[in-house]
Amino acid sequence: MDKSTREFIEARTKELMNAGSCCKEAKEAAQKWLDSVGTDKEEEATRSYVSELKDDIIPVEGLIAFADSDKAKAIMGAERAKALHAHGDEVKAAGGKYCDCDACRAAEAIVKKISKED
Repeated sequence: MDKSTREFIEARTKELMNAGSCCKEAKEAAQKWLDSVGTDKEEEATRSYVSELKDDIIPVEGLIAFADSDKAKAIMGAERAKALHAHGDEVKAAGGKYCDCDACRAAEAIVKKISKED
């Protein structure tokens, strides 16, 4: 991985870890990757990190389905869940494939950048 790619991924990784919507597993994978940078374990950690991020990026249809669920209504209330659904519809109508929360945006950017390197 070249220096500019590594710097890009490090910056997006920090954004990911600071996102309120970032799950525990993604934060752990991000930290493991950061800890591996510059070591002989970086390549293996990168593969593991990308795999975790691919699992965690929420397709926009998943966002909409979650917004319609009883769990979403219990967590955020019916009105906010309805607003989330409407937002998901907007993202989808604009051609978005994934949730556009801070964590998903950072994860998508990381995966795309690393995929270009392969």
